[in-house]
Amino acid sequence: MIVRPHRPADDEQLYQLTRLAFGGPREPSGPEAFWSHRTEGWRGLVAEHDGRIVGSLKVRDYRQFFGGVAVPMGGVASVAVDPHARGQGVASALLDTALADMREHGQVISALYPSAPALYRGRGWEQTGDYQRATLRPEMLALLPKPATRPTMRRAGKEDLPALTDVYLSVASTVDGMLDRATEAFQPEEALDLDVLDVVPGPDGSLLGYLAAQRPDGDKLVCEDLVARDGETGLALLASLARWTGIVNEVSLRIVDPAWWQLLVALPVLYEVVNHPWMLRVVDLPAAVTARGWPAATHLTSFAVDIEVADEHAPWNSGRHRLVCDAGQVACEPGGSGAVRLHARGLGPWFAGSADSAMLRRAGLLTGDPVDARLLDLLTGAPHPCRMADSF
Repeated sequence: MIVRPHRPADDEQLYQLTRLAFGGPREPSGPEAFWSHRTEGWRGLVAEHDGRIVGSLKVRDYRQFFGGVAVPMGGVASVAVDPHARGQGVASALLDTALADMREHGQVISALYPSAPALYRGRGWEQTGDYQRATLRPEMLALLPKPATRPTMRRAGKEDLPALTDVYLSVASTVDGMLDRATEAFQPEEALDLDVLDVVPGPDGSLLGYLAAQRPDGDKLVCEDLVARDGETGLALLASLARWTGIVNEVSLRIVDPAWWQLLVALPVLYEVVNHPWMLRVVDLPAAVTARGWPAATHLTSFAVDIEVADEHAPWNSGRHRLVCDAGQVACEPGGSGAVRLHARGLGPWFAGSADSAMLRRAGLLTGDPVDARLLDLLTGAPHPCRMADSF
């Protein structure tokens, strides 16, 4: 078996392979069903045996916010293996090749949505954050407080796309795990095709918030984004959803901003939240530490933590490192005593701040000096929730 980059000539085989894995019609609906239809923003790998493709994987080009900085991230997706070849190491070989490929392309971390958690844990990814949708009846939203003044809302146009991006980034940059949506993997103009793309204008041509949603057949409204710079705008956008009462029976609300979800939408009744957890992996530890933001470091006195990493599948991470916090900057240097020992699976939750050292220790992913390990928590502010509002 060989693992190699995707070629346009692979498209027919890849369509049938991914159809078996994820479902879909036997015959492609058109050229847009093939991998080569759009080549920007991703790279593909295929596993080939005896001249036939038996596995596939995509690495999407993303950037993910941690500490207020967008860190280059490889989004692993479309992992599929032909049924007859499963259990023979095909997916593992694809992932091992992808790790080296991501490092070569400067994607210092990697995230994925796991259909087979044991497979990805075996290669160093670990559950780190959530993608959530809430299902609500629109009349429930009518119970929320109304904004002090009802703002003007209008349909967005192409000229609003830069301002939409600014509003989204004003929120996303403050939530660890969110994507910056600024790479070629995203096409901002696609938002204009949504059934609902309403904005709240602000002064000087800026926007205070926006609501993006689809109205499929049936009695549901599917809300993709509800983003606001302030609480009054958030309440106004939620009130606009309440006005779907009597038109639809259900609002599927993607939870983008934890502020309005936890602090504005506090309803005294039960409702359903569906969670799709995602996993994170540190691909290149020194480079990832350099790329991340460390806002807590500006308030800490200088110190160093010596760690030792065991990473079988990204051996360049293995060995002893010294994490140095000095003058508000954090760096990862070679050497040190290895006072704290981290498994590769522990690096992702530590880097993201979703798990503190006590949690990692109980899970068997960290051992060693508890005092030094606590310093790792101070760097990331762990533990705190991490959230992504894009699936792939």
